[in-house]
Amino acid sequence: MMVAGIGCRKGVAAAEVLAAVEAALAAHGLGPAALSALATTAFKRDEKGIAAAARRLGLPLLLVEDEAGGDTLTRSDLSLAVAGSPSVSESAALGAAGGNARLLGPRLALGPATCAIAESAP
Repeated sequence: MMVAGIGCRKGVAAAEVLAAVEAALAAHGLGPAALSALATTAFKRDEKGIAAAARRLGLPLLLVEDEAGGDTLTRSDLSLAVAGSPSVSESAALGAAGGNARLLGPRLALGPATCAIAESAP
């Protein structure tokens, strides 16, 4: 299972989320077909742009608890203060991909959206 975790500023547009997902996938030499789901933390559950991006990709949107993602590669003090997670996108990707998941790399920030890719361990 491969999951794209999404973090964003409030009011992000679907096109901005999709651009971040595409850039993160490209950074790892992957295409959209590699993804099983999009994920975000419960804190971002009302972001319509994230839900719209998942629909456009034909993927389920998984919500994870803010602290469910384990160790992240990056840390944002702002994210920690506002969302309770050092990296919303990395935490969401790890939490949705399962207990032994690993990040393919640090989150990629593109405009108002961040995306991190995680895969479940075999």
